[in-house]
Amino acid sequence: MRVLIVRTMPNFSMDIYADGIISGLKVVRPQWEIVELAPCSIDRNSRSLLLRAKKFYERFWGFPRTIQNQVADIFHIIDHSEGHIVNWVKNQGKPIVVTCHDLINYFYPDNLQGSVQVPFVSSNLWFHSVKAMQNANHILAVSSATAQDVTQILNIHPQQITVTPNAVESAFHILPDNQIASFRHKQGISPETICLLNVGGNHPRKNISTILQVVKILQQKGLNIHFWKAGAAFTSEEQNYIQTQALENYITYLGQPDKQTLVQIYNAADILIAPSTHEGFGITILEAMACGTPVITSKVSAMPEVAGDAGVLVDPTNAQEIAEAVYHLHNNPIDYQKLKDAGLARVKSFTWERTAEKIAEVYEELLEKNKAQTN
Repeated sequence: MRVLIVRTMPNFSMDIYADGIISGLKVVRPQWEIVELAPCSIDRNSRSLLLRAKKFYERFWGFPRTIQNQVADIFHIIDHSEGHIVNWVKNQGKPIVVTCHDLINYFYPDNLQGSVQVPFVSSNLWFHSVKAMQNANHILAVSSATAQDVTQILNIHPQQITVTPNAVESAFHILPDNQIASFRHKQGISPETICLLNVGGNHPRKNISTILQVVKILQQKGLNIHFWKAGAAFTSEEQNYIQTQALENYITYLGQPDKQTLVQIYNAADILIAPSTHEGFGITILEAMACGTPVITSKVSAMPEVAGDAGVLVDPTNAQEIAEAVYHLHNNPIDYQKLKDAGLARVKSFTWERTAEKIAEVYEELLEKNKAQTN
């Protein structure tokens, strides 16, 4: 079988996903020919109108034409935002699969604000692309929550959707105690300090403002607390809250660390706080668990199916409840250790080989149906 993996322009998350499923497929179906193609790389951050025009041409015309001229038994578009490519290859009569990671832009139209020059145009192009998934033969959703969104928003029948979860890279693992202690020391965090962590963006759905309220509550309780933020920087509103509440000494922004440093951060933190109000999956939950860091996360959207019974599930809008969860884990080392062990056990089921096996089964079923229809 010849499988064509349709990649995106360089993108951290999508590159991890594509690399993961390709490596997994090569393990579970070594006899298959896996071909991967990506559009020409164009600087996403450039504000040059010429470069942006080239990017638009490559994404919506040049690259789709390249894919249209390829020969394959299965076409797999790994990002729903490139769903428009479905319309370029559907006349070939070969099965087309699209991975949908989330439909967050539908629920939060302002999600593109600040990341593009013309949000209105980008939002319409995004919806045009995801709507084209209706013409695909099958959708792979990274979570049941995302699968439900695909059905409700795009009216795609559940039988056309298979949940194939993301996985965690082997790079995320427990480090020796001395390395963890050394990293905390360099950051000025004492062994007695309980260090909270959040990794990711600063969009309102990430709910960073609630974490800051949690820090304030715990600080007022007299808990020796510190909060690390990695990923996107604090917004001006969040910075203002930190200053007005005199929390500067309890909070550190760690920037956008490379993978090796991020593994150190996960290991050195005591608890991951991930109170998002909406996620397509929630990969930071798995990354933290793989590093032996207990997780407190939301009981809404995709987070419960990722954390399972290995995380503390809370109302993401209730700062007091989250603070009480932190306080409980701090004062109950047995429960803390149980949660740590449960996370380490749970993360073992999220491997790229297991996900690739599910994907391979979808490919095989689609090929059988296609063969029956053409005979």
